Amino acid sequence: MLLVLTFIAVIAIVAVAIVRASARGSRPPVFLPPDELNHQLRSLVAQGKRIYAIKLLRRHTGMGLKEAKDEVDGLAAGRPINHPALHRPPTAPAAAPPDNLAARVRQLKEAGRVEQAVHLVRGETGMTEDEALRFLRAL
Repeated sequence: MLLVLTFIAVIAIVAVAIVRASARGSRPPVFLPPDELNHQLRSLVAQGKRIYAIKLLRRHTGMGLKEAKDEVDGLAAGRPINHPALHRPPTAPAAAPPDNLAARVRQLKEAGRVEQAVHLVRGETGMTEDEALRFLRAL
């Protein structure tokens, strides 16, 4: 009986994880003007919400985790963030993101966001990092 209940609990946990993962991938990107992005970053840092500031900065600039963390820590110390996305008007996003994985990965690769492309491939396919890099090179 205990084995059956454990099995059901594991299945429920896996199902919740799958639903959450699919919901995360369906959010459309939101692009803010540089002034608004700067304002929101400063507001989050002032509220002590550095993790949210890091996530916001990464989503808008394509920075890696360490680079974004260093920038947010610098912002908290009074230094401005020095990234081109915060100093020029953002480019207009595509009307709708492509449906297939290869097209989305190709867009990231062409934009110079190789790390994000590898992360996307690994997240959607379960590939290892080496497999995802081979996939990326093949495009």
